[in-house]
Amino acid sequence: MFFTPKWKKEAKLLHKGALKFLHYKRDLLKPDRIDEIESRRADLLDAIKAGDRTKVDEASKQLRATCEGALPHFPSQSAWEENVEVIFVALVVALGLRAYIIQPFRIPTGSMQPTLNGITIHESEDADYKKPWLGKQAWDLVMRGRSYRNIVAENDKRVVGIRDASWFLFTRTEVTFSDGSRVKIPAAEGETQRHLGLRAEKDPRTGQVHVSGGDYKKGDPILRGWVDTGDLVLVDKVSYHFRQPKRGEVFVFDTRGIKTGGSKQMADQTGGTHYIKRLCGVPGDELAIQPPNLWVNGKVAQEPGIQQVIKSEGEYGKLNPNGYELARPDPNYPLPLAVSGQKFKLADQARPGMREYVALGDNTGNSLDSRYWGSVKEFNLAGPALFSLWPITTGHWGFIR
Repeated sequence: MFFTPKWKKEAKLLHKGALKFLHYKRDLLKPDRIDEIESRRADLLDAIKAGDRTKVDEASKQLRATCEGALPHFPSQSAWEENVEVIFVALVVALGLRAYIIQPFRIPTGSMQPTLNGITIHESEDADYKKPWLGKQAWDLVMRGRSYRNIVAENDKRVVGIRDASWFLFTRTEVTFSDGSRVKIPAAEGETQRHLGLRAEKDPRTGQVHVSGGDYKKGDPILRGWVDTGDLVLVDKVSYHFRQPKRGEVFVFDTRGIKTGGSKQMADQTGGTHYIKRLCGVPGDELAIQPPNLWVNGKVAQEPGIQQVIKSEGEYGKLNPNGYELARPDPNYPLPLAVSGQKFKLADQARPGMREYVALGDNTGNSLDSRYWGSVKEFNLAGPALFSLWPITTGHWGFIR
């Protein structure tokens, strides 16, 4: 074969390719077309055996033409149609990956700081504050996830409503004022309330949220400063199908069925909001908090992620110097971890999907977690937090521990 002429090699490849064409398209080809292709293949093979290049070229030409004309001619796609098809396929693949393999998740609050950042609002103390030039705004947005705002009250007004207006990976809170105007702030509802000095209380009988505070005079700043975005993390949605969740790892879960609206300290999360916390208790564990320690099964928990909260060293000490704190008591709502030494037992032997886990924020002084609304059920689990993808300058980029 090494010394076989190029024209003969190409003819043999065409002879073999025509056979593959028959195998792949046989269900679409009419019987007479199949017979014609077989006949053309036989002619080409005879020409190859005879070693006549002229006959081989002619037989090759006839075989190609027969194969090309064997199938019905469908109208070719335009460039626009091809692009739409490519985009559609890409979306289907992306949605499949998100649903079953790996899911992006934006951290909305500061409950996991300093391990992971949530969205935080920073008010400028400069009375003559102006946004930086566009180049710096673009650089900070790409590298730090920082966006600048200078929102000022156009007239006297007060806040009359606040609601979550998030969409996909974009966290937004819509604030409604007494003059009918609305402002969307790129932060979670709790962080927006903190920044505006609002107190939002939900009436357990009617379900309506009553807002107090947030009075502005004409020219008062509503948001004058910048908003740092929360870390964008990738959630591994496969691992929990093959292994049990591990105490000490960071994980993501949804809040379907977690009724949290009874306490004034908490917003109702039954709608299916996703949270990210540290998994501090697994089925069968008995937990208690004696600040700064978290006790599991009668011993201080030794997992590295839990220990860094207990020891409160470095950045952990600045944000949460008291280690694991008890829940702030609520006389109208029983809390599972509001008294020192109070034991919280997690169900182990339960029907499928109902085994229990405990989720606590690393920044426990500023976290609504299992201390307030109890356990997370097995059916709520999404998966372990795998990788911090963006921003890349916060020191969190990389695998999450």
